[in-house]
Amino acid sequence: GTLELTDYYSAARFEEDALRILSEIWLHSDYAVMCGGSMMYIDAVTNGIDQLPTISPQIRAEVMDLYEKGGLPALHEHLRRLDPAYLDKADPSNHRRLIHAIEITLQAGVPASTLLTGNRKQRPFRIIKIAVGWERAELFDRINRRVDAMIAEGFEQEARRVYPQRHLNSLNTVGYKELFAMFDGTMDRETAIARIAKNSRVYAKKQLLWLSKDPDVRILDPHKPLCPQALRFIKENSTAKMADNS
Repeated sequence: GTLELTDYYSAARFEEDALRILSEIWLHSDYAVMCGGSMMYIDAVTNGIDQLPTISPQIRAEVMDLYEKGGLPALHEHLRRLDPAYLDKADPSNHRRLIHAIEITLQAGVPASTLLTGNRKQRPFRIIKIAVGWERAELFDRINRRVDAMIAEGFEQEARRVYPQRHLNSLNTVGYKELFAMFDGTMDRETAIARIAKNSRVYAKKQLLWLSKDPDVRILDPHKPLCPQALRFIKENSTAKMADNS
């Protein structure tokens, strides 16, 4: 509720906004809880993010047009010429990352790979990471039921209202894309809803992989009272060792 669909936003801006809000929270509380699942955004706050140029609307439109006309092969070919080092390490199927790398390279005038250092920033607060460890089958069942609930609560009508703005990057997400395809007539309703659930499960698997690679994340058992587990973990880690991970 803080941005219009047409507004530009990024993980770098989220880092700035989150740190500003945290500085206000510290005035009246010793604790702040950040909840969410967007991996790059969580990393932006906990680890910091490289300072990258703000992408102009013109370059953003040019690169999006490149992707819409040529798909992933066009992105690969552009990066092969502009920044082969980035392409060698990138997920070749992650069009968002590929698009952003091209945007950065064109905007900065240097390869994006030379600006993406990955250096971790020091924060003036301790960070404790906790995740709820649902079993895969149980998690997927929850996702399926959540998608059904979203449809029942009016998601289809919401998507139809913003359908005229389907070209916006803010709507290039799971849920809207599948419903837009249904409105276009290229996908029937049953298939569209099933595809939303499937693509949500795919995203969840990426989240699980990301969590598994972070040694600081403590996985909690959802079948046990979560508060006692979380409090015990916080007490166990209220040490100098955790301060080193700030």
